[in-house]
Amino acid sequence: MAGGAHAILIPEQPKTMEQICEWVEHVRDRGRAPVIVVSEGFLLAGMEKAHSHKGLDAFDRPRLGGISEIIAPLIEERTGIESRATVLGHTQRGGAPSAYDRVLATRLGMAAIDAIYASQWGSMVSLRGTEIEVVSIAAATIGLKKVSPARYDEAAVLFG
Repeated sequence: MAGGAHAILIPEQPKTMEQICEWVEHVRDRGRAPVIVVSEGFLLAGMEKAHSHKGLDAFDRPRLGGISEIIAPLIEERTGIESRATVLGHTQRGGAPSAYDRVLATRLGMAAIDAIYASQWGSMVSLRGTEIEVVSIAAATIGLKKVSPARYDEAAVLFG
């Protein structure tokens, strides 16, 4: 949303190519260049599992990625709008930190040091709302974190 995407495609919300192309054409018709953000685990409607062609990770889970390389040519074929897939990778982590970023990094670092002094091994510091919390790594990593339908619906108001 903050980057001005015209649609956001995430695993929790499968979409059809027809819906994606409708958004793309709507944006084009307003004289804009469409920007679609695609999560690596996104499923097109009808897909049974996320696209993976990179083998398995260290935990024997499929290494996801490449779905945008499938979607971009389909958009171009169906709409006639030149489409490219760009994988941000480490690029997305770049840029100058804001004042908020700097303060947050300092707060997290201080909380991590406090956790060490308290011998809170097997834990990590996290941000919940505006508060720094120490949570067990097991609790932080148990289960898959998903975007709630309500939060996605908030963003979807802006699509197309």
